[in-house]
Amino acid sequence: MDLILTQETINKLEDIMQKELLEHGVDHAFIVDSAGNLITEGGKFPPEDIMPLAALLSANFAATERIAKLIGEKDFTLLFHKGSRFNIHFGRINQDFILVTLFNTEVSLGLVRLGSIKAIEQMLPVLQS
Repeated sequence: MDLILTQETINKLEDIMQKELLEHGVDHAFIVDSAGNLITEGGKFPPEDIMPLAALLSANFAATERIAKLIGEKDFTLLFHKGSRFNIHFGRINQDFILVTLFNTEVSLGLVRLGSIKAIEQMLPVLQS
């Protein structure tokens, strides 16, 4: 990946996460690249907790991508993990980036999925420019 992300691009991505996810009750949202590097984040969790989580979730997504190929699918474009207090929803923005949302059980999965879809649709042109 030879993409250079400027501060202006990062600011646009953060604004999209704020508008489509954080303002609707998501506890934390972040973008990670396919190598596990945290690109940007925002929300309630401290960055020192998010950085290792970003690497692990990227690896989780890569493992699931391999599972998809084993059963004849090209890819799974989104994943969801349900917990007793927190849930994780993550979806592929493009081949290089993944949008991750952490939300508590009071926020509906449907709201998060809708917000993620809207966010990804807005992020694609930002990342392609």
